[in-house]
Amino acid sequence: MQIESLRIQNFRVFSNVIVESIPQMAVFVGQNGVGKTTFFDVFGFLHDCLTNNVRSALAKRGGFQEVISRNQTGDIHFTVKFRPSPDEPMITYELTIGLNENSMPVVKKEIMRLRRGQYGAPWKILDFSYGEGFAASGVLQSYQDVQIATRSRQKVSAPDILAVKGLGQFEDFPAVASLRRLIEDWYVSDFHIESARNRQEANYSESLSTTGDNLAQVAKFLYDNHRDCFDSILQAMRERVPGVTNVEAKVTEDGYVVLRFQDRNFQNPFSSKFVSDGTIKMFTYLVLLSDPAPHALLCVEEPENQLYPELLSQLAEEFRHYSNIGGQVFISTHSPDFLNAIRLEELYCLIKADGYTKIVRASELPLIASLYREGDLLGELWQQGILLKEASKTGGGSV
Repeated sequence: MQIESLRIQNFRVFSNVIVESIPQMAVFVGQNGVGKTTFFDVFGFLHDCLTNNVRSALAKRGGFQEVISRNQTGDIHFTVKFRPSPDEPMITYELTIGLNENSMPVVKKEIMRLRRGQYGAPWKILDFSYGEGFAASGVLQSYQDVQIATRSRQKVSAPDILAVKGLGQFEDFPAVASLRRLIEDWYVSDFHIESARNRQEANYSESLSTTGDNLAQVAKFLYDNHRDCFDSILQAMRERVPGVTNVEAKVTEDGYVVLRFQDRNFQNPFSSKFVSDGTIKMFTYLVLLSDPAPHALLCVEEPENQLYPELLSQLAEEFRHYSNIGGQVFISTHSPDFLNAIRLEELYCLIKADGYTKIVRASELPLIASLYREGDLLGELWQQGILLKEASKTGGGSV
């Protein structure tokens, strides 16, 4: 799956912004406080709306008045355009969240459109308001030849529940199900090194948690069930971390699993408690990016922290490889070394204008594009202040 465009209205610092032509790997830069974390939280917010409800997702962030953009009235609105796969047509999902007459948060509008054929007009397959509406069900044998049998009236149990939460579980609504899978599979990293270091109960874990607190469990799973993936991780560690020759997830006699790192200079391996933060973090990223079932969207903030600068170009290639095998990747960074390793079309700039944030695609900045073609590196342009200076001259992604 790939998100191709995103519109955000009245969500914190984003009063009205559009991000278009999003590639499989997108990198976002900006000064502190400009909204990079908030941009990633759009996906966390939609995930919370789906898994729970709109009311709890807002309460988690301080309530409706704390989430809606400052000095703005009206509703919070999102438009997501995505493709379930490269050869399938675009699906557009619109969500409007506001308050009812009792000042309680509700889903005012939830619409999904599917384009029928390469040139056909978008066809509304879901249209809900305040918990009631219509959804298209029937035979969807392929997205290239869509045949809609019926539009059936549906109702969810409360007006603050997304229709895709319920309908996405049924085979009669395959397009809705694809959106549900996309939202459920968004992964926003909140990695904590100390959590990853700690020994963990010898339980079964296939995928890394957002905090990394099951790192040893996942490493053992990969070793036991996907040895080729684990061997690739080890090879990468040997190439990138001086001295490391082996990593093992060992089960102790009291029922815990711990990571042990072998240094070629010493006979006995070290517990993860005694290796550097950078070593733990690199191993964690390699485990995350080696998941046999890639996440639909992986969001990572400032991967450069605790890592040696020379490793960042290699890490950028790891992220790009992950995006090429099926998982879309969004990354925020302040690192010139990381930016030096990315491509112009992958870079977006966040800048403040009149109190709100706009998002500008670097490839649409004439001077930046010209300098890049002449051989200037994006990290150098960022470090010199040229990148944001040029981005601030344009209207960018604000409307």
